[in-house]
Amino acid sequence: IFPQVTDGGTIKQKIFTFDAMFSTNFSQMENYRKREDLVYQSTVRLPEVRISDNGPYECHVGIYDRATREKVVLASGNVFLNVMAPPTSISVLAADTPAPFSRYQAQNFTLVCIVSGGKPAPLVYFKRDGEPIEATPLPEPPAGAGSWAPRNLRHRDLDDTKVPKSLAAAGEPGMGEPPFPTPEPPRGLAAERDAVTESIPETVVSREFPRWVHVAEPIYYFRHWQAPGSDGTVEARASLTWTLNPQIDNEALFSCEVKHPALSMPMQAEVTLVAPKGPKITMTPTRARVGDTVRILVQGFQNEVFPEPLFTWTRVGSRLLDGSAEHDGKELVLERVPAELNGSMYRCTAQNPLGSTDTHTRLIVFENPNIPRGPEDSNGSLTSHCGFRLVLALTLTVILELT
Repeated sequence: IFPQVTDGGTIKQKIFTFDAMFSTNFSQMENYRKREDLVYQSTVRLPEVRISDNGPYECHVGIYDRATREKVVLASGNVFLNVMAPPTSISVLAADTPAPFSRYQAQNFTLVCIVSGGKPAPLVYFKRDGEPIEATPLPEPPAGAGSWAPRNLRHRDLDDTKVPKSLAAAGEPGMGEPPFPTPEPPRGLAAERDAVTESIPETVVSREFPRWVHVAEPIYYFRHWQAPGSDGTVEARASLTWTLNPQIDNEALFSCEVKHPALSMPMQAEVTLVAPKGPKITMTPTRARVGDTVRILVQGFQNEVFPEPLFTWTRVGSRLLDGSAEHDGKELVLERVPAELNGSMYRCTAQNPLGSTDTHTRLIVFENPNIPRGPEDSNGSLTSHCGFRLVLALTLTVILELT
């Protein structure tokens, strides 16, 4: 009988039973009864072993008396089946993102590697540009700590030096004249135009960074911890923290690699730290009319950006439609746009710890034939209608009196 038992418990599950008949032979060579030891071998096979098959197993052997069928001999043995499983997934993310960009103070940056589905826990380590990173180990965080998880940061470190003077001069006094003349947007309800939005090139952003980095090689700090899963596997997490230097870290390749006894070669995931460049903005509807809801969305960039950038919308020279100074998020929604927004310029700032970039788009609002042009037209039409009904009533009264 081969039952599987729980580790530290008494629950047993019978998985296999083997019965055999023992017989006693009489020897012809000697004048006494000789009992022969008959050896029976039984094999248990577990096809497609799973993690749930991990644990201790027992083998019980019982010999019964032929006449009474009572158990006279009972023996047992046990073995522990240790099932290994390779990791099923690996990913690298940046902690505390999206984060505001500031070039005036040093910022710590943390990469987190998450490896799931392995048993036992794998060995996790980081590389930079293919070379292993020598890091100072840090103690394991307390159980339940969520410091590795990314947080949404709503505050943005405003940097007025990133606002181009040519655009700031149009809406802020005392900034001087713009270096090149810009055509005035049409006033009121403009005539038809071929292009709904004006194509404006990406603003060239100064990428000067502070000189607070005094060493060529950054100092890395490594932390490793793990959490058991409900299925017997282990989720391993490792973090790499250092003081970010955009001058040398931009376009640096970082990889997280995993060694495990169930893997024939290391498992890895990699990311490249890159600043955002060339945001691609779309506006719907493509032909905005008075009273429409306009959505301006950042669909992507000219490059692969990591970590996730923070998007901030502003209206050049004025506040947004809802009265706020700025709006965070990939999408800006303008509800029921009035005619006064015709020609408004909107700026989207995309920033991550590696750098920042701006792009602009102009909103053109067309006339809506379903909406009256002004209150004076509507009142005049209403007055004419009432006057006609009054004259008709007086005519009927005179006819009745004459009759």
